Amino acid sequence: MNGITFAEPLFLYLLLIVPATISFYVLKQHKASAAVSMPGLQPFAKTGYTFRNYLRHILFALRVTALSLLIIILARPQLTNKFQDVSTEGIDIVLTLDISGSMLARDFRPDRLEASKNVATEFVSGRPYDRIGLVVFSGESFTQCPLTTDHAVLINLMRDIQSGMIEDGTAIGMGLANAVNRIKDSEAKSKVIILLTDGVNNRGEIAPSTAAGIAKTYGVRVYTIGVGSQGMAPYPIQTPYGIQYQNMPVEIDEVILKEIAQTTGGRYFRATDNDKLIQVYAEIDKLEKSKIDVRQFSRKEEKYMLPALVVFCLIAIEMLVRNTLFKNLT
Repeated sequence: MNGITFAEPLFLYLLLIVPATISFYVLKQHKASAAVSMPGLQPFAKTGYTFRNYLRHILFALRVTALSLLIIILARPQLTNKFQDVSTEGIDIVLTLDISGSMLARDFRPDRLEASKNVATEFVSGRPYDRIGLVVFSGESFTQCPLTTDHAVLINLMRDIQSGMIEDGTAIGMGLANAVNRIKDSEAKSKVIILLTDGVNNRGEIAPSTAAGIAKTYGVRVYTIGVGSQGMAPYPIQTPYGIQYQNMPVEIDEVILKEIAQTTGGRYFRATDNDKLIQVYAEIDKLEKSKIDVRQFSRKEEKYMLPALVVFCLIAIEMLVRNTLFKNLT
């Protein structure tokens, strides 16, 4: 950040002399130009002032400008260069998102999957110093984005997620194991997985409890989120007439999600609507804060040379003009 400051700002009050000097000069000129009637001068009545008479005010303008710059020089203008040295002990986070067909249920706006993507995007945008990755799972699991600080790329890849990208189902254990594999070799001071699902584990070769044990071994903390309203919710059902929505019971395996969180030192959250989901991510954001050290430096550079050079030139020009062009008028 750059800006002009003054080492001796009190001298700037002397600039009040400038308008006072101008006022005095104007009044003096007004009195000096008072008309005087004399007989016998009618032939010269239309003579008036020559252009050179009006140009004599240039001398005063040069003098006032030089005075103003001289006062500024006394105030010692300085250019202040400020810069920051930011060091951070970031946190590596892998977002693990359920994209099964049930995530299209309409108890969230517009549905569970889009609401989860939107809130996760805001979460990512608020953590500029952390490496964040994205794993998705349904009947299988894959890495949508490895750990990265290029959050623009991550957000674009998150927007591309759609239900139906992979075989349907809910392989919570596979999703968690994949996320652990992505973060286990991280050297960050804190390794975190945020696992979001709306169902019960029914696919995959790895049990959720086994994946939780692996996460604990590598020092990975897992926050689990169950998304879905209480009771019934409108789920999408494929019919001969296309997708129809039918109210069905919400089934979330909260027991296993709590077990995963407890095993790894994390926490379990339940989000029943959009606002609760926003609150969940806000709570996780508070729990996992990056350590950031900011050191600010500033360097000041004297900037009086340019105005001093201008003052010298103005004085030289005034003396030259006064003793040549306006020699007979002053």
